[in-house]
Amino acid sequence: MSGPGRSPGIDGGHPGAIGEMDLRVRALESVLVEKGYVDPAALDEVIDTYETRVGPRNGARVVARAWVDPGYRDWLLTDASAAIASLGYTGRQGEHMVAVENTPTRHNLVVCTLCSCYPWTVLGLPPTWYKSAPYRSRAVRDPRGVLADFGVRLPPDTEIRVWDSTAEIRYLVLPLRPVGTEHLDEEDLAALVTRDSMIGAGLPREPESVGA
Repeated sequence: MSGPGRSPGIDGGHPGAIGEMDLRVRALESVLVEKGYVDPAALDEVIDTYETRVGPRNGARVVARAWVDPGYRDWLLTDASAAIASLGYTGRQGEHMVAVENTPTRHNLVVCTLCSCYPWTVLGLPPTWYKSAPYRSRAVRDPRGVLADFGVRLPPDTEIRVWDSTAEIRYLVLPLRPVGTEHLDEEDLAALVTRDSMIGAGLPREPESVGA
């Protein structure tokens, strides 16, 4: 793996690579800013909100609550939309949620083969690789290989289930709680939850990695 959220098998690992859609968006943004239709500061504020404040911190809090509260965990797995909304996280592309739980014998991976449906309210902005054609095709054909590209190497007997997100249903992976975190409170646990772990393309951080 060539860096956080990047994989040679997914997007070529070229840190300067920019997709055609990204180029078009940047060109349109430049024109709108030049003509005075868009305030760059306001645009940056919106992006920062979805990247760092709206999510994926919201999703991390959902996962941490499920880790410490068995009743909430059961609710999340039964009716994720309601359980997530109960914490105040509702809105754009987060209305129809389904939570799938990782276990010692099963690992879940989320992809959107037709587009890039993504629960912004819970996970923030989707990473570039999630929207790429190579990820969307390989995740279905070779999920174990994709996970290995991201540094996630599972035992051979672990079942890998791939969930195809759509405009009607969006998925949240409930990752396994890291071993040795029994002493941590909900806030500390939330710090261990990564965006990638809630898509299934990664694992939660280990306690020592964040000084917990």
